[in-house]
Amino acid sequence: MADEEVVKNQANYSADNITVLEGLEAVRMRPAMYIGDVNERGLHHLVYEVVDNSIDEALAGYCNKINVTIYEDNSISVEDNGRGIPVDMHEKEKRSALEVVMTVLHAGGKFDKGSYKVSGGLHGVGVSCVNALSDHLDVEVYRNGTIYRQEYERGKPLYAVKEVGTTEKRGTRVHFHPDATIFSVSEYKFDTLASRLRELAFLNKGIELNLEDRRVVNEDGSFLSVHFYSENGLKDFISYLDETREKIMPDPICIEGEKQNIPIEIAMQYNTSFSENLHSYVNNINTHEGGTHLAGFRRGLTRTLKAYADKSGMLAKLKFDITGDDFREGLTAIISVKVAEPQFEGQTKTKLGNTEVMGAVDVIVSELLTNYLEENPKEAKMIVDKVILAAQARHAARKAREMVQRQTAFSGGGLPGKLADCSDKDPSMCEIYLVEGDSAGGSAKSGRDRRFQAILPLRGKILNVEKAMQHRAFESEEIKNIYTALGVSIGTSDDSKALNMEKLRYHKVIIMTDADVDGSHIATLILTFFFRYMRELIEGGYVYIATPPLYQVKKGKREEYCWNEEQRLALIDEMGGGKESSLTIQRYKGLGEMNPQQLWDTTMNPDTRTLRQVQIENAAEADRIFSMLMGDDVPPRREFIEQNATYANIDA
Repeated sequence: MADEEVVKNQANYSADNITVLEGLEAVRMRPAMYIGDVNERGLHHLVYEVVDNSIDEALAGYCNKINVTIYEDNSISVEDNGRGIPVDMHEKEKRSALEVVMTVLHAGGKFDKGSYKVSGGLHGVGVSCVNALSDHLDVEVYRNGTIYRQEYERGKPLYAVKEVGTTEKRGTRVHFHPDATIFSVSEYKFDTLASRLRELAFLNKGIELNLEDRRVVNEDGSFLSVHFYSENGLKDFISYLDETREKIMPDPICIEGEKQNIPIEIAMQYNTSFSENLHSYVNNINTHEGGTHLAGFRRGLTRTLKAYADKSGMLAKLKFDITGDDFREGLTAIISVKVAEPQFEGQTKTKLGNTEVMGAVDVIVSELLTNYLEENPKEAKMIVDKVILAAQARHAARKAREMVQRQTAFSGGGLPGKLADCSDKDPSMCEIYLVEGDSAGGSAKSGRDRRFQAILPLRGKILNVEKAMQHRAFESEEIKNIYTALGVSIGTSDDSKALNMEKLRYHKVIIMTDADVDGSHIATLILTFFFRYMRELIEGGYVYIATPPLYQVKKGKREEYCWNEEQRLALIDEMGGGKESSLTIQRYKGLGEMNPQQLWDTTMNPDTRTLRQVQIENAAEADRIFSMLMGDDVPPRREFIEQNATYANIDA
């Protein structure tokens, strides 16, 4: 650019070009910066922000009941029996403190250390953000025998805070309707909200949480509702997560105490499974990336169990060293800490960075676990026996894993024979379909766009890794092919199961199975494998599920596709006047029944297909469901299928 042009542009670029977003305008302009996204996750995050305020009241000892209600118009109310947001005049702002809390970012009692020792809402942006992203919000405060009320539209007050009546209640009720011009979805999911409230009940024992859905009326005229209350906190949480696993000890180990002014609560239990399931929380936030509290737990657990096992002489005959992974195989544990000023890091700001927390957790685990092992020698022996078994299995798995590593290390010549690769080598542009069977694989290979779409047919149902030891998984031909095709490898050190994705060859990994029950089962098997062995792929947003149609409806030259029974019936009404006999209807029993062009049009063409991205909303709940669906315990699985088969895809 010429110098004179730069000078000219500088003259045109003045203070007038700088836009200052006042108050909540910034939230409305860039909502994803504040709540993550404007899709389903962000929509539900609004509820969590309001509930967090009520939980803060509970943590401070002023609230023991929270009611959440979904209304017919998909608005939400959250009511608690806390102290009620202050309504008196705010000295600096010259308006009611209630209005300040509802309309000013980062305003609230949690920033005053005298009001809240710890706060669950510190990671978020508070109720003012919810207000900004709602087309209408009204708040009522029950305080000093009086009802105070204020309403807002898109964050702006409609009138000053006013008294509207008297009451014997105390607390706060926030009722809001998300702004449809902001969010791409508007329907709240009962199960999603119930899952989070259940989690909060376990993490905060003694608090009653109720969810009512007024969109669903039961046969007796009552609304669909659930009630959550936990008397024993994390002990109940562990029992819930491990209900379908076979325990090796009668009761969970519970560790509770305070170090360096950090309240620490831990519950742990060993079972006969082969996976490690650690769930960590800071101020009720699920820190799925871990952090210093998780590192402290692992360090304290490994050192304490190793010292006990050495002292007992049980490791004397073992011909190789035990690693940290061995102490955690078959372990389900929940670590919950309350930190006054948490510092989060990591890609999604869910990794705790406070260094002092590591030492605090390490010390309390070492002290209390040592006491438990000394006082419960029978259970201690069961744990050490399990650790030795895990070490022997790991030793066997190492050779199998090294075979996978060697196979993956090859260049193009080492790729699986059945893989039909794409010509583009830029991973960000490439996608791979994991396809059920050779027949569907043939259609997919013929119908794909060879530039960026690769096809890997899988033979039948892959190994159920939920029931298999690690070395069995690495010996499975289909699983080896998945590792090799994707170009990923398992952490090379014995103490790490982390996935190395530096050479990941595709940024979309798409599971494409038949649209029937068998196809759903195969998809669930593949998802179980990804969740247990390649969770980083899911967390990175690389895993998707294709959605092939169930039916084709034809009349003359017109062809339409249906993805469910409701669409089929609607098309019969539209195209055949309600008469099925005048139409040609094909039920696809499998992907192989579609010709390549049909498969491309319905399922593989980026312009017309629907892909469902696999996300982990709640790792603890996902862990429980995979264990239930793919584990040994049949009755809970049967009950789950009976409850969900009519309206849910269990592989979604």
